[in-house]
Amino acid sequence: MSQLVTGEAVALDLRPAALPSRLLAGVIDALLQGLVLLVLSALSTAVSLDLSDAAVQALGLVVVVAVLIVYPVTFETLLRGRTPGKAAMGLRVVRDDGGPIGFRQALVRGLCGAFLERPGLSLFTLAVLTSLLNDQGKRLGDLLAGTVVLRERISVRGGPVAGMPPPLAGWAAGLDLSAFSDNLALSVRQFLSRTDQLTDSARADLGGRLVRAVTDAVGPPPPGTPGWAVLSAVLAERRRRETLRLDSRATAVERFSQGTGAPEAGASAMAGSFTGEVSQGAGPGVQGQRQPHRQLADPQAPGPQPQAPGPQAPGSQAQAPETQAPNQPAQAPEQPRAAPAAAPSGPAPQSPPAVGPGGFVAPF
Repeated sequence: MSQLVTGEAVALDLRPAALPSRLLAGVIDALLQGLVLLVLSALSTAVSLDLSDAAVQALGLVVVVAVLIVYPVTFETLLRGRTPGKAAMGLRVVRDDGGPIGFRQALVRGLCGAFLERPGLSLFTLAVLTSLLNDQGKRLGDLLAGTVVLRERISVRGGPVAGMPPPLAGWAAGLDLSAFSDNLALSVRQFLSRTDQLTDSARADLGGRLVRAVTDAVGPPPPGTPGWAVLSAVLAERRRRETLRLDSRATAVERFSQGTGAPEAGASAMAGSFTGEVSQGAGPGVQGQRQPHRQLADPQAPGPQPQAPGPQAPGSQAQAPETQAPNQPAQAPEQPRAAPAAAPSGPAPQSPPAVGPGGFVAPF
């Protein structure tokens, strides 16, 4: 495992290609180059029957250069760092910052391999020595071109994912996992996935130490809980919280990316709420319409003069006109109050943890 820092200052953990896989990829490419060389040699022999000796030598040199240089440079440029041999072994050449290589890097690698690493007595010897001395397995062409060969296909190894025991779901939901570190979680996951590969004594010893470390970090479990159930419950709860956190972050990013007009939308919402406040009390038929502003009465202006009562008709009784004080707001009907919810009489009953018959596989 090697750490590669990209141009954006992001550290990536990548796996450089091992020397055996690179040698096998080189053998595959060498066989294909030999096949191409045979085909081109046959064509050049058929063409050079009517040519001079100098022309034949020049044609042979062109064929050798085409096989040794054009072959790797063309494939690595077009296939983004892969030749047929590298593609068969799951390898790829990238820049030191993790980006794809271009024609310049492929040309430097091809020239270095053709003139420095392969010819004469140093047939692949210099490349092997340089790769063994470098921590990332770089050969001389990689050092000159600023590239590194990585493994694309990595086998994933691991056992089944730990599930949540149903009796411990309520207990695990209230745990404080801030002290449950990543290293401890990795140790628990590896232990649960490889319990069938351990002996009984090793399983009991390692499981007991992990259970003590987990309970010190999160708190004691319910009485009578098996050790494997404690480890599975804590690990499953941690995975559930991480999944919820990632889902909420993805939802927030999606909402932010879709709400490009957030300032205008917020202003229109605020204006709509203000209009709704103004239109309250206007009646059901005109709700939502803007009401005209009321003119406040001037306290210094003279009020309405009372009129003298006129003569009344005989047999009629004087009725006092019903008047309403100016600028007096109408009283809204009183809403009935909701009855307060009854408080629970006691704590919710919890189901006892289920212990399987026969106990544990290991007493930890």
